Amino acid sequence: MNQLTKKKYRIGLIANRSHQDAQDSALVKLIRGAQHAISFLDPEFVVVGRTLDTMVSHGLMDICSRVERFPYGRDGGLMKLVSRVVDSDPLRAVDAVIYLIDPVDPSSIFPEAVALKRQCVIHKKPFLATLASAREWLELEAHSQGAPRDVSLDPSFDLQHEGIALIAHDAMKQKMLLLAEKHFSLLDQFSHRYATGTTGGLLNQLAQKIKGEDAGQHWVKPYLSGPLGGDAQLAELVLDRGIRRILFLEDPHVARQHEADIQLLERAARTVTDFSQVVSEVDEADHWLTCLRQRVDAC
Repeated sequence: MNQLTKKKYRIGLIANRSHQDAQDSALVKLIRGAQHAISFLDPEFVVVGRTLDTMVSHGLMDICSRVERFPYGRDGGLMKLVSRVVDSDPLRAVDAVIYLIDPVDPSSIFPEAVALKRQCVIHKKPFLATLASAREWLELEAHSQGAPRDVSLDPSFDLQHEGIALIAHDAMKQKMLLLAEKHFSLLDQFSHRYATGTTGGLLNQLAQKIKGEDAGQHWVKPYLSGPLGGDAQLAELVLDRGIRRILFLEDPHVARQHEADIQLLERAARTVTDFSQVVSEVDEADHWLTCLRQRVDAC
């Protein structure tokens, strides 16, 4: 794909302070590690205040050459970024948000931070909260548009040694089944598939329909339902680096009595930020799995 036909991206970018300052911080690792993809995609970054100051101090502006500066978070920069997620003007709206979240930074649960993630889900835009998710998203987008693959990432695309979690809220379970059926051959390559409660049972029924009653019976290993602690069980696997990818289809329009359990699983992924990631929206997940298939086949 030539330069004239490549998609142009605008990417919101912010990192909590602990992911900024050190030479080996997540922000530095992301930009230096994804230099190949960033150079190919040539995105415009919409960067919140102090994150941009840090990029300048680390000499990262030669990689991220197109930047729009937003105010510091205390001056409303994160709130303005939420507005850009929902903006209908393509010249102002962002296509994705990279928010490198420190799970113990209290600002990550401020209303504007929670709203940023929720509006990304509602408006079908990637919300990339870990180093691993941002690295993979940039790699998959670049590769899908014709960039050579970054061979240093090949081990993470060897699905026969990888685990994936498949979770869906009640209103999203049918969409999870449709998504799993469409991408079944890819999901079947994973060494292990995990799910909570009802979703796991439904996915095993789907696998039995596709692979046969015996072969599909244990296609997914089901844990407890989310409200009964299944999210916590999966969080332990994430922390032990047994699950790299979490597909968690959220319904952002309903109140959730077990919100703390949901946040626990996301927090586990953010604790191992260089390893795990969460994908939360159906259209985004469909695109992600399509690009993942292309990248796996290229290895």
